[in-house]
Formats: sequence, structure tokens, C-alpha cells
Amino acid sequence: MKLLTTTALVLVGATGVMAQDLPGKFDGVTVQAKLIGGQQYEALYARIAEWEAATGAKVDVISKKNHFELDREIKSDIATGQLGWCVGSNHSSFAPQYPGIYADLRALLPAEALADFVPATLDAATLEDKLVMLPRAQFDVSAVYYQKSLYEDEANKIAFKEKLGYDLAPPYTWDQLADQAKFFANPPDFYGTQYAGKEEAIAGRFYEMLLSNGGEFLDAEGKPAFNSEAGAATLQWFVDLYKAGAVPSGVPNYLWDDLGQGFASGTVAIDHDWPGWMGFFNDPASSKIAGNVGVAPPPKGSSGARSGWSGFHGFSVTEDCATPEAAASLVWFLTNEDSQKLESGAGPLPTRNAVWDHIIAEAASDPYRAEALAAFQVAAQGAYPVPRTPSWIEITNVVYPELQAAILGDKSVEDALNAAAEEATQVLEDAGEL
Repeated sequence: MKLLTTTALVLVGATGVMAQDLPGKFDGVTVQAKLIGGQQYEALYARIAEWEAATGAKVDVISKKNHFELDREIKSDIATGQLGWCVGSNHSSFAPQYPGIYADLRALLPAEALADFVPATLDAATLEDKLVMLPRAQFDVSAVYYQKSLYEDEANKIAFKEKLGYDLAPPYTWDQLADQAKFFANPPDFYGTQYAGKEEAIAGRFYEMLLSNGGEFLDAEGKPAFNSEAGAATLQWFVDLYKAGAVPSGVPNYLWDDLGQGFASGTVAIDHDWPGWMGFFNDPASSKIAGNVGVAPPPKGSSGARSGWSGFHGFSVTEDCATPEAAASLVWFLTNEDSQKLESGAGPLPTRNAVWDHIIAEAASDPYRAEALAAFQVAAQGAYPVPRTPSWIEITNVVYPELQAAILGDKSVEDALNAAAEEATQVLEDAGEL
């Protein structure tokens, strides 16, 4: 892998124009960073040492947490005025909450440095006319991973057809996924499927399934509308799987890493999950089901539409950063072509056109990766972001406990959704959006 591009570029600053090579020279500068943590991100972070060697600067990672914890920490920093750190992990679902704290990267980086990004991702990362984030090779939309041997087993095929009345094949609809999860489940040793059960994770899954079932999360006036017939059917799907023992009993406490590790352990038949796990699941060093993984497009709901909640990870530079040029250089380096090739090698979908060309060419000799990319390309065709409200995360913070209450049987589906809608309405009213 080449270290970096040394072609002289023009750096456009707030006070003028100066010539500078990327990544530049910043001897003696220390850039403080708050980064999302997790196994799938460590290979990229290893490249920070290359940036340090090239620029003479140092990176001090002062926080590394999952994005939900990181979001709470950043909000605390906003409240206490402690935004002197420079680089922060960001996400398209989280960014609308705090556009005012991040600098416009178009004022810190030359146009040539941005030219290869997929335009739609830069558009989504632009808030109030500021490019507040550079996208990583972490475009997220989910597909269905499954253990192929379960579907190829003749005894399973016969038993499934006798019990359910249709042929056993990777699930095409959410109802089929539920049927198959219950069929394969043998708790506590083996489970049919799993889902993340707290934070934005469960609210987001509920959101995308709701839309695939013909419902609305927020109506045309921006009011909560998920306490509907479609909403009840969607939440009942989660409740039924939990009640049937088709998912682990701990799912109300699961987040994304729990799902990835669970499926890789070989104790789960079907996992609706992100592209970043693609390589992990098929690597014998990390997965007990390597060589036995199939990938299918996301299921369709009762409306005939596929689920398609999507977003992307990225990096931002704070307005209060004392060394914004160095911080922007680091952000560029962690999202440049070489970095995106590195990340996408493990499965994540890139946000640079050249890297898409690269991974498609590579997949020609890798049947598993070709199958996975085909499934995720189908998923991407119907992808959509979360509702464009700055209150999205705050809404999910009041919605997910009510979803949990229904899953655990503490409330009826209808009572849980009505309570969630009432609390979400209050959030929007307090924010001045209603």
C-alpha cells in the first residue's frame, strides 16, 4: 500500500489560499481525537502511525467508545464548553444534532481532495451549507447473512416444507425470516436469529421494518405516526421472536458488536447485519462459520418494499480546534483512497468511486465476496436515511425503552407504542420542531 499522495494541492483557508502538500507537515502538533471503538475499526486506526510519520504530528486518542456512548460524551462537551479536541468520529444519523460544533471541511481541504467521493454521501454530510464530515468506507445498509449448511441439509428441507408449507430458502420477507428463525431455534444452545435491542439500534431496525410494512415513523407534518396498525405489526414481530425463544434472552441489551460476535460463534442461524462484518464472518481466525456463510438481500415487508435503513460513518473537525489544518489532514488521510481500500477489504462498502471499482474487480475471483456485494448492491438500491430531524437520536432515546417494554412483556404492543409516540412528540415540541 502506498503511503500517501504527494502531489501539491491548494489548501483553501478561511483567510486566504496557501500551497500545501497533503498530508502536509505539522511538526510538534498534537491532534486530540475522539473515535468510535470496535474491532472492525482497528485496522484503519493502525494507519494513524503512517500519518504521524509523514506529517511530524502526533495523535492523542482521548476517547474510544461505541457511538452511543460517544454521542453522550460529545453532548456533555457541548454543555460544558469543552470542545478543544479536534477530530471526532461522526455518523450521518448523529450529525444533524450538532452541526454548529464542526468546521466546514471545504474551507480546510482542496476541491481535488473531495472529488472522488460519491456525491450523495457528501450531500448527506453537508448541513447548513457546511461539509461537516468526510465519509469513511463505512456506507451501511443491511443484508441477510445465514449459515448455508442449514439450508442445504435435506432433512431440514423436508421438515420445513412439512411444517411451513413452502420450500426452505434464504428469507425473502420478514415473515419468512421469523418462520425460519423459529424453525432453527434450539435454545439455549442455538438460536434462529438475533437483533440489537437497545439505543438507536432497536429504534432504527423498528423504523426500517415499519417502512417496509407500509407505515410512517413521522408523518408529513413531522409528527410521530408509528403507533399505527403497521407499527403494531412491526413491533409484534420482535415480541413474537423473543417470546418463542428464537433469539437469545439477552437481546434487549445487545448492540452491534454483540450481533457480530454472536453470529461468528456459530450459534445463530440468520443475522440481518451490516457489510462491515463481511470479512470477519468468513475469516477462520475470527469465525467458526467461515466458509459456511451465505448472503442475501434484505427482506421485504408486507408492503412489498425492502427494508433499507442506511447511513455512513465519517470524521469531523471541531470549530474550536487550535490546529484545524492538521486535523483536516488527518481526516482526509483516514478517508483517502488507500484507507478506503483497507477498510473495504474487510467488507465495508466504500464512499469513493475509485474504491468501488477496486472492490468489484477484486470480487471477480472471490465467490463469497461477489455474492455479498451483489446482495448489498440490491440493498443499496432501496436505501434511505433516518428522518431528517435534529431530534432523531433524542427521539430514539425515548422510543427504545418502550420497545423493550413490549419485547419483555411488561407492556402491550399498543400501550408501548402509544407511550413512545407521546414521549417522542414531547421531544419534538421541546426542540421547537412541532
